[in-house]
Amino acid sequence: MSEPAIFISLLTMELLIPWARSLKDRRSAVRGLKDRLRSRFNASVIEVAGEDTWQRATLAVCIVDNDRRKLEATMARIRQLAAEAHDLQLADMRQEWL
Repeated sequence: MSEPAIFISLLTMELLIPWARSLKDRRSAVRGLKDRLRSRFNASVIEVAGEDTWQRATLAVCIVDNDRRKLEATMARIRQLAAEAHDLQLADMRQEWL
């Protein structure tokens, strides 16, 4: 019996929240994006850096699928959603295949 194909993609996003004046403002903006990514794409999302800064955050988004094309399309939609977020600005974005 052959092993099933498994594809894993990790997207790291560095975010700017220029309007944030407190950690509460920042958490609110970041939580909104995290919740949208989780609910729309069933993605695993975690904040990996910038927890103590008011205007910066780094998120890691990971998705596993057995269809690479479907995973590529999903990751493209995730990148687009993050780029279009009205309360955040993307400073940097990197995608890796694991």
